[in-house]
Amino acid sequence: MEQERDSQHPQPVPSCPPAPIERILRPFENFVHQQASGGIVLLACAAVALLWANSPWSSAYESVWRTPLSIRLGALSLEKPLLLWINDGLMAIFFFVIGLEIKREVLVGELASVREAALPIAAALGGMLAPAAIFIALNAGRPSASGWGIPMATDIAFALGILTLLGRRAPISLKVFLTALAIADDLGAVMVIALFYTTEIAWGALAVAAAVVAVLLLMNRLGVRSALVYGMFGLVLWLAVLKSGVHATIAGVLLAMVIPARARITNEVFIAQSREILSQFEQACAFDPQPLGNKARAEALLALETAARKAEAPLQRLEHSLHSWAAFVIMPVFALANAGVALGESGAAGFTHPTAMGIALGLVLGKPLGIVLFAWLAVRVRLARLPADVDWRQIVGVGFLAGIGFTMSLFIANLSFRGTPLLDIAKTGILAGSFVAGVVGWAILHFVARERQPAQERTG
Repeated sequence: MEQERDSQHPQPVPSCPPAPIERILRPFENFVHQQASGGIVLLACAAVALLWANSPWSSAYESVWRTPLSIRLGALSLEKPLLLWINDGLMAIFFFVIGLEIKREVLVGELASVREAALPIAAALGGMLAPAAIFIALNAGRPSASGWGIPMATDIAFALGILTLLGRRAPISLKVFLTALAIADDLGAVMVIALFYTTEIAWGALAVAAAVVAVLLLMNRLGVRSALVYGMFGLVLWLAVLKSGVHATIAGVLLAMVIPARARITNEVFIAQSREILSQFEQACAFDPQPLGNKARAEALLALETAARKAEAPLQRLEHSLHSWAAFVIMPVFALANAGVALGESGAAGFTHPTAMGIALGLVLGKPLGIVLFAWLAVRVRLARLPADVDWRQIVGVGFLAGIGFTMSLFIANLSFRGTPLLDIAKTGILAGSFVAGVVGWAILHFVARERQPAQERTG
């Protein structure tokens, strides 16, 4: 009877008190794990960049990002301004994370089947075509016409961050739809960058890049799983793509596509191995409770760590480990380096320039119009269906949130207008359009959420 009572009321798992540093860092860790946090940090860095670029120290803003940095290895050298190290180097890591997310969604996520993927893909297609059409209508025949790709992009961190502010009032299926839409949008942006924002092709360097990709594919087939090995070959791939004329960030996406997505061992094998290893660990501790001098205990811990690594796909491990770096380091640094634009008299005049107008209207009107229209058509022809707990007003709200171009729009603007006065004008349109789209999107979703919320919850 006593044993039966114990089995019905298992003993709590023992735990040790947190170390002082854990108590200090806990608020920061909680902040990092909140979905809206990345957007908050990004917004803060954009605000700092704007204030800095319009302050008495604006010349320092420009000079900092023009600081030349070089890497030398014997006779080989690579020298670029700090701004280009960020845009071509750090952003390649960001695109690597995007590539991992795209691959995961295609394999097991919302893009894994035609039925599930139809609605977000159709919406993303409309959300790319309509803004581009508006921009071209206002800039056809002008030198700025090459910027048609700028309003096509969606900043997933900002968009999801604003949607997360609604908390439980936003249906999970709506968040899933926006995530899948943004990832499909990112895939479209990658294709646009690769196909339309490539300068002259250096075929020798491109051949080297193709050879590296072939080696990486072979490594995947042979079962190589070391992140360090893939990283070393990825660096060679980045250099080859950089020298080929194709934008260097494409190397990040190519590398992501060859990262292994399967675990080495099954769940059942991992459970069996873990139980055996834990039994050995328990015996080792009973024989010698001192951790430092207990070889059997150390071997058991190492075996458990090895089994855990084999049970986790490298794609999953890398995406998890790099997500925070991308959200809280790479993207904020990119925003700090690229969002600064002078808003004096000449800057204010930029709001009425066809470039800025095309971008702003593309983000504020083109994005929601294209997303809603193409999503409606997909549902109308029964290619897709609307989630049961989502209505068309919420799709409209998400369409406006997708108009927050920011990071990706700034990135494409740099490709389109680098070194020309049009770059600052484009930034003006991006910032204005993204701000208006975000506010309107939040207001619509907030209104719909309050209307759908039961009266007792509002008054209780």
